[in-house]
Amino acid sequence: MALLRRIEKMQLRQNYRNLWHADLLSTIQADTPYCCFALWCAPCVSYMLRKRALYNDLSRYTCCAGYMPCSGHCGESECPELCLCAEVFCCFGNSVASTRFLLQDEFNIQTTQCDNCIIGFMLCLRQFACIFSIVALIVGSSEIREASQWLSCIAETVYCSVCACMQTQHKIEMDKRDNKFEPNPMLGIPTVQQMSRFDQAVPPFVGYAPQPAYGYPHA
Repeated sequence: MALLRRIEKMQLRQNYRNLWHADLLSTIQADTPYCCFALWCAPCVSYMLRKRALYNDLSRYTCCAGYMPCSGHCGESECPELCLCAEVFCCFGNSVASTRFLLQDEFNIQTTQCDNCIIGFMLCLRQFACIFSIVALIVGSSEIREASQWLSCIAETVYCSVCACMQTQHKIEMDKRDNKFEPNPMLGIPTVQQMSRFDQAVPPFVGYAPQPAYGYPHA
């Protein structure tokens, strides 16, 4: 029953109408410093984002945001900080995905086809690298073993990069939620000096005098 509920929830997310404020391809350009921070300090970023997604109230914390079978059975109510630390370090991928599902369900955000392709490619590449490593271990060939190591390195690089982009995407969405974007000065109300008034004197003309139009006398 729990598996069926999760499948129904995944299908329901495809009917959400809202979109992420920035897709995975534009997160690096949208917030480059934070994307680098998420790449090199991924578990710390996952901890901070989950806490921020819960509005800094860890009394609401549940392991993997309630999306995994272990949720609610790990002593979260007694020591949520320790449980969250264990989650982001021991189950980093699940922690990122759980924060993503939490934000999607809260704001009715769907994942675009492009984001789905990127995430699917990352998962398939890791699975293929794992299968290739098992084959290299069984065969025992040094060439296949070296090729599997290169493939595993590429898969891990893609995994870390996509996770960093996903966490930056979550951060940008919560910046939008918490109104942390700077207002655009071009959209604000013009100042008093910029407003026109009818009782202001007409400034003197500078330059050539206006020429009368052809066929009409000069007023």
